Amino acid sequence: MTAFAVDIVLLCDPLWLRPNSRNIADQLSRSGTSTASNYRVASRARSRREFISKISIALEEADESLGWLEVLLGTQKAPPEQVLPLLKECEELVAILSSSRTTAISRLREQQELQNKQKGSRRTALNP
Repeated sequence: MTAFAVDIVLLCDPLWLRPNSRNIADQLSRSGTSTASNYRVASRARSRREFISKISIALEEADESLGWLEVLLGTQKAPPEQVLPLLKECEELVAILSSSRTTAISRLREQQELQNKQKGSRRTALNP
């Protein structure tokens, strides 16, 4: 993730020099670096719920980055040979983060169902 963020910043550097592409560079740089930082925070989450929250933010930022990369490609504000590899990597990151979030949500639900069953078993044992 950090390598992706670094590559995004390097892609944006020359874009900041041109007024008509500065806004795209600002937005892409923010979302690309935020993807990495939120993934890092998610990996240090103290609970499954916190992990889901942080990984969701990372996913959202990666998806935004994907959108800005598509805009760069469509407007030809950056060379396609620089944008296309990042676009592919970003698509992969979105897929990975999405899958990770789906798995975490599924495991949280399983954990909650197990806890609910255990609570029900204790109640039944106490009240025969």
